[in-house]
Amino acid sequence: MSDHKLPAYELPPLIVRNPDGSYTRPGSSSYSPSITDQYSDTPVLTKDITINHVSKTWARIHIPKETLTMTGTPIKKLPLIVYYHAGGFVVLTAATTVAQEFCNQLAAQVPAVVVNVDYRLAPEHRLPAAYEDGVEALHWIKSTNDPWLTKFADFSNCYLMGSSAGGNLAYHVGLRLSEQVSALKPLEIKGLILHNPYFGGVERMDSEIRLASAQTDFTLSLSDAMWDLALPVGANRNHEYCNPMMCGGLEGMGTVKAVGWKVLVAIRYGDLMIDRQMEFAKGLESKGVECKCCYGDGDHCTEYFDKSKAKDLCAEISSFFSLVNVVNG
Repeated sequence: MSDHKLPAYELPPLIVRNPDGSYTRPGSSSYSPSITDQYSDTPVLTKDITINHVSKTWARIHIPKETLTMTGTPIKKLPLIVYYHAGGFVVLTAATTVAQEFCNQLAAQVPAVVVNVDYRLAPEHRLPAAYEDGVEALHWIKSTNDPWLTKFADFSNCYLMGSSAGGNLAYHVGLRLSEQVSALKPLEIKGLILHNPYFGGVERMDSEIRLASAQTDFTLSLSDAMWDLALPVGANRNHEYCNPMMCGGLEGMGTVKAVGWKVLVAIRYGDLMIDRQMEFAKGLESKGVECKCCYGDGDHCTEYFDKSKAKDLCAEISSFFSLVNVVNG
């Protein structure tokens, strides 16, 4: 498929090709500025840092204000979550309001220092560009002198996390980084947190057929269109980037098992992809990777819009951290 032809959408277009060849995203959500003012009424402070000036990638760091402003006591460093936002690899950024608020909740309630990575989007930059950006972000973090990270983040207690497309991204970044463990020092990744990971395939699964009529926002046709825009030109949805159960996509998990990383998969009963996510989790276990699934009500990435469900997910993540550190302790 040529970049000059965009797939048809069932919903109003999220992306439009302009006459000059550039793209705009009229359906994208509102954006939120970073907040560094310690006298603001927000419980979490944020700031933006450039990762790569050439590719224009950057990250938004989220940190609990009480951690940043603590005085008179020894600093207790917090777990570090490197986070990749949702958006089908096509829309949203680290500054999109729903992603901003979700990461603020993670930082405040887990609690943790969260680095929300803004990666390049398709179709301008098709996969594996986002995966490359995800890997580069980790190498940037391990070498940074930024005091928010060096003083307050525990580099020995790091997790890769992503929502939807970001969950897919965290998985593929994890595969690549599991072969670079020594090169990441002093960063030590302990596990992956895959929140409603975005997978697909040519053949429909039961849940995709069963739940299709109940979806109003995230539909099968929209999912297909996003994959058409994100996958390498000419690839279909059985490509390993989209469908890890095909083409030996899980074979690389042997290195994840070898380094001892644990995996948490957050699954929602109303998600079209629930069958794919459950199949994926069983596939990880078949490769000897320790995988925990947490289930809950709601649709795909419902935590982006429902703070009570996001609170429940934060509790699951805190429990996962405790489990990982007890096991590794």
